[in-house]
Order: sequence, then C-alpha cells, then structure tokens
Amino acid sequence: MFFSKANKTIELIDSFFNCVDQTLLLFKEGVKNYLYKNTENFNNNLQSLANLEIESDQIRRSIENTLYTQSLMPQLRGDILRLLEEMDKLIDHSKKNLFQFDVEMPLIPQDLVQDFIKLTQVSVSAAESVIPAAKSYFNEPATVSEKIHRVFFYEKETDVFADVVRRKIFREMNSLKLSEKFHLRYFTLHIENISDTAEKVADLLTIMAIKRIV
Repeated sequence: MFFSKANKTIELIDSFFNCVDQTLLLFKEGVKNYLYKNTENFNNNLQSLANLEIESDQIRRSIENTLYTQSLMPQLRGDILRLLEEMDKLIDHSKKNLFQFDVEMPLIPQDLVQDFIKLTQVSVSAAESVIPAAKSYFNEPATVSEKIHRVFFYEKETDVFADVVRRKIFREMNSLKLSEKFHLRYFTLHIENISDTAEKVADLLTIMAIKRIV
C-alpha cells in the first residue's frame, strides 16, 4: 500500500536502472569494438554513453525532486538516494573508462584480445546482476539476497581472471616494454573497477533489504 502511492516515482527509478543497464551494454560493446578496431562503432558507443549519462542525470534529479517535494517515502528516502548515487557510479565509471581507451589508445597485442573481452564480460556481469536485485528492493525485498549472490560471484571471478591476465602480461609477453606492460595493467584495473563498484552497490542493497524486512 505504501509503495502503491509512489508508483510514478518507482517508474522513474526503474527508468534510471534501465539507463545503468544500457550503459553497461555500451561499455562492453565499446571495449570489444576498440579491440577489434571498429572505429566508427567505437565512436558511436562513446557518443551514446555521453548521451545516456545526461539522460540518467536528468532522471536522477527528477527522482530526488519528487521524493522531497511530495514527501514520498520519508523513512526510506536516504537509503534510496544513496542507492541511486552508488548506481550512478556504474554509469560514471563505465563512461570514464571507455573514454580512457579513446584518450590513451592502449596497444593491446592480438594474444590478449580475447582475454580483455572475457575480463570485460565477467566484470560487467557483476554490475548487470545488481540491477534485478535493486528492482526487487521496491517490490520483493525478501528476494534481494537471492539475487545479490550473483554479484559477489562475478566480482570474485573478475578478480581471479584479472590476476591471470596480469600474470600473462608480465610473465609471458616478453616482446613488450615494461612501460607497455604497466599500461596494459592500468586498463585491466579500469575494467576490474566496474565489478568492484557493483560489489559496493550489492553491499548497500543487502543492508537496505534487511532494514525493510525487519
């Protein structure tokens, strides 16, 4: 009953979550296009990410304004705003990280292309798993914990595989200069950052769900 009075706000929140989801898809596609040297598609990914960031910021401001001006969900307002803030970091990091590919133009050997694609897929999977869990918070908070475990699973998988890639870079890629190895390591950390951010959102959601159920 309480949440039925705030359907419009929840629809806005759902739209914001959809922006996060689209951003993650664009980031994953953008990394792949960079690795395969699909320059036109890569540039389109960058522009789409920039546009999505603007759209998501507008939606987020609308949500904040509605929550305060209409005094909706006062007991949960702080938690909801913090959740939006943390999920907004997924958009922010995705955009910044993809733009770093455009700015620094890392030279990624052909032998590492599939590794970078897999690392990106696993890291993004952690973030994608946050979205259904976040949506559940508003209608089925008891199911949040069931969905959130996927985030932690993929985050750990990302950590493990990122270490595998870095070991390969430093121990097997003898033709690379040390500066090139450091540069590649830097970009594995960029990609890994997506799953780390997802883990923080998952931690927050876990606490929020418990507070709603208790």
